[in-house]
This record gives sequence, C-alpha cells and structure tokens, in this order.
Amino acid sequence: MSEVFDADTIFNHWIDSSDKDFKTMLDLHETKNNHWALFIGHLVIEKLLKALYLKRTNVYPPLIHDLRRICEKAYIELDDNQKIVLDSISQFNIKARYDDYKQSFYTLCADSFTNEWI
Repeated sequence: MSEVFDADTIFNHWIDSSDKDFKTMLDLHETKNNHWALFIGHLVIEKLLKALYLKRTNVYPPLIHDLRRICEKAYIELDDNQKIVLDSISQFNIKARYDDYKQSFYTLCADSFTNEWI
C-alpha cells in the first residue's frame, strides 16, 4: 500500500475488527460450528498481529495470512513452541477455506479438538 494512511485509524480498525471476530468465534463455537470458529479464531489473531506490526513498523501490514510470517516481518521473536502453535493456527485458515481440505478439517474439528484451540 503506497498511499498515505492514518496509522491510528488503521490500528484501531484491526483491534475493533478483531474484537468483533472474537465474539463471532465464540458464537460459532457455542453453536458447534467448530471449523468456522477456528477459521475466525485465526482471523482474530491475524488482525491483532497486524495491529502490532503496524505499531512496530509504522507500515501498512502485509497482505498475508501466515501468522508466523507476520511475526517475522514485525520483528517479533518466537520460540520453537510458539512457531509450532502459529503454524498450526495458520492451517485453520487454509483448511476451512479450500474445498479439497474442508471435509477432513470438518472431521478433525470435534469438540475436544476445538476446545483445545479456542
């Protein structure tokens, strides 16, 4: 994004949007729409990381969904466990979105699995 932007407005957008998505995630989880709850959960974290990216760099966040990559670009140091967790959560974005992954992801998202991640 090469145009001028108001960093505070964009930052607040990411935070507000994340807060709304968090509620949506909980609502989806409550109604047993687990695969969508995890997908939205990924978006919650992505938006918070993009807000942090903006605060740290004063540059509009990259248009990517890979949580670990966003952290790397924001110079957020991660230990190996955090990398594994973020990589796992990033998969929720892919597996809930693309038809060739949806059925296996839907099956994986039993209550016990989803409860661990929510």
